[in-house]
Amino acid sequence: MTRLLPTLFMLFLLTLLAIPRVSHAAQGYDNCTGVISSIPAVISTQGIWCLKSDLSTANVSGNAITINANNVTIDCNDFKLGGLAAGPGTLATGIAAVDRFNITIRRCNIRGFYFGLDFDSASHNSGGAYLVEDNRFDGNTYFGMNVEGDNSMIRRNRMFNTGGSSWIQDATGIYATYSVDIMNNTVSNVVAKSGGNGNAYGIITSTNLDGRIIGNRVSGVAKDGTGVGEGIYNVSSGRISIRDNDIFGSPSATNVALTCGSANGRARNNTINGYASALATCNNSGGNAILP
Repeated sequence: MTRLLPTLFMLFLLTLLAIPRVSHAAQGYDNCTGVISSIPAVISTQGIWCLKSDLSTANVSGNAITINANNVTIDCNDFKLGGLAAGPGTLATGIAAVDRFNITIRRCNIRGFYFGLDFDSASHNSGGAYLVEDNRFDGNTYFGMNVEGDNSMIRRNRMFNTGGSSWIQDATGIYATYSVDIMNNTVSNVVAKSGGNGNAYGIITSTNLDGRIIGNRVSGVAKDGTGVGEGIYNVSSGRISIRDNDIFGSPSATNVALTCGSANGRARNNTINGYASALATCNNSGGNAILP
């Protein structure tokens, strides 16, 4: 019996080698309503639309994917949606929707667009319930993403190297309008264009009356010249909760780590390192570690 063990072990190894290897991180397509196989693409039917390969475009305008229906999920299965070939003069958008409801974007690698993602709503209730999760945004030249609409969530995204447009000097990682929760994202290297005195923002919210900004990591926000650098900036915010964020920056006089639209915005248990001003208008609710 013992003589058979080496032979059986070799047969086991040969069996393992014969199993086809998975070439990508896709998690299956059984639930897909359809496949996006080329861009530009327009989605006009609700359901789950999937990528099965990397897609790219050199178009300098328009949208790579336009969503014209409610109740749509785009699942990229970790494949790339690329616009780098258009260069810094691009005005193209990766994924766009206007006044839609119940849109989910997940597992996409969106690169090289003017707006990586742009969900517009004419008012707080004309669109919303957006979910943007588990995506990578890399090398987008103006906004990593813009999300407008109540009851929306932005979570677990990674955003790198935003900025560099030849059209505008400013750069913004995440921009959210109306009541949007922004949770557990990494925003790194948001850099204003050199020579334009541009502003740089890691995360901006506007008219966010009751949202949460929790557990995000913001670093490398670099304004230019007399511009402003803001780690997390809340415009016209209400009773917004800002807690457990890590914000690393530069001690330039025009850099602020956390800004609230009113003292109703509460900052708690944040770690702030390297900003000239740690909290502006926000209510310091305790536990904030503020380092020079």
